[in-house]
Amino acid sequence: MSSTAYVPFSEPGYITGLPSPYYQETHLRWQKACREFVGKHLIEKGLEWDTAEDVPPHVFETFAKNSMLLPSLPAPLPVEWLKKLGIHDILGTVKVEEWDYIHTMIYTDEMARSGLAGPGGSLTTGMAFGVPPIIKFGSAQLQERFLPDLLTGRKRTCIAITEPEAGSDVANITTTATKTPDGKHYIVNGTKKWITNGIWSEYSSMAVRTGGPGPSGLSMLVVPLKGNPGVSMRRLKVGGQITAGTTFIELDDVKVPVENLIGEEGMGMKYIMTNFNHERLNIAIGATRQARVALGAAVEYVIKREAFGKPLIEQPVVRHRLAKAGILLESQWAWVEQFVYQLTKLSKETADIELGGLTAMVKAQSGIVLNECAQTAQLLFGGNGYTKSGQGELVERISREVPGIRIPGGSEDVMLDLGVRQLVKNFKNKTKALERAQGSSKL
Repeated sequence: MSSTAYVPFSEPGYITGLPSPYYQETHLRWQKACREFVGKHLIEKGLEWDTAEDVPPHVFETFAKNSMLLPSLPAPLPVEWLKKLGIHDILGTVKVEEWDYIHTMIYTDEMARSGLAGPGGSLTTGMAFGVPPIIKFGSAQLQERFLPDLLTGRKRTCIAITEPEAGSDVANITTTATKTPDGKHYIVNGTKKWITNGIWSEYSSMAVRTGGPGPSGLSMLVVPLKGNPGVSMRRLKVGGQITAGTTFIELDDVKVPVENLIGEEGMGMKYIMTNFNHERLNIAIGATRQARVALGAAVEYVIKREAFGKPLIEQPVVRHRLAKAGILLESQWAWVEQFVYQLTKLSKETADIELGGLTAMVKAQSGIVLNECAQTAQLLFGGNGYTKSGQGELVERISREVPGIRIPGGSEDVMLDLGVRQLVKNFKNKTKALERAQGSSKL
């Protein structure tokens, strides 16, 4: 057991010394190294930077120089490419070929330990979600052109799916990419909205319509952004996560070489949906840590704060509130751990089928749990939890970030519906596969 006394609910059980079947020695070493680096270079000033609504550029440069953007990629890491670029390990702790999704989970959890999604998201969102389509589906020449700069952080990218009218309805994207008569370029026209990291990105992995209506008409392109003719971008002020660089992008006759096509025309919907699984799981991990930060802060506060002649923790109603939120939190974290463990044991193809719907649900549940923990903390902090400075400043900030978990990456109601539909679809497909061919003999 650990010799440190941890505030209840403030850390996952494996960190407090409780036994777990999921974490091997490599994971425990990584957690310590990751916490030290992220704590020094991000968490220490995360709230200060979030208040200023800007993370200084040198932070991204420090993370890139130390290969600490790469852990945001889906596991396994692109080992062949990383070794080609001279990257053999992360922080001298984990060899790139030994990296699994549990290492990724630890990284995502540690990056959210400020309680805020914005500072970490300002660094990693483009790498985490904009680069994978190129790695998974891009041609060799496309990878040669873009991955060296993107994987090392010399250039930045983002994922650009969402549009003002389409929202979570990806199949109704209207941004068009029309080939020129000579067949050498696409001309891209349209708008993208709520694009995290867009304002800093030289490129974007963008969903565009190359064909007719519906999902079969969608493709993905690497579209040049910053400084490119026909592209205009402006930052959007959103309710939370302001430091993550949420961006509105307008595309007016943007000329893109046909070689920038990711994979094949008409396969965009498949690529987008596959990419969403990693995004939604990352959101779930980070949001669960945010819930933990809020609830841990509430416990610490009610132990010290006195009202009606005794500490708040002596009030049964206070303990009841903490218990209800704590049960949700620890149940959610147990699901996340189980989920990530399953990813380490399944092939990518099997995981996409078996866990795709569940990924949507674990993401949706993370927002529900964060909402409960943030509300509990705010109520227990009282007026302090509603004040943008002082003791409850962080809790007040976390409460504003809740919609930023429940909406992006697929809004909550859409995710809950998608999850059940996918589970039913899998059940029907398996049932059909088990049915005997008509006319076969019975045992």
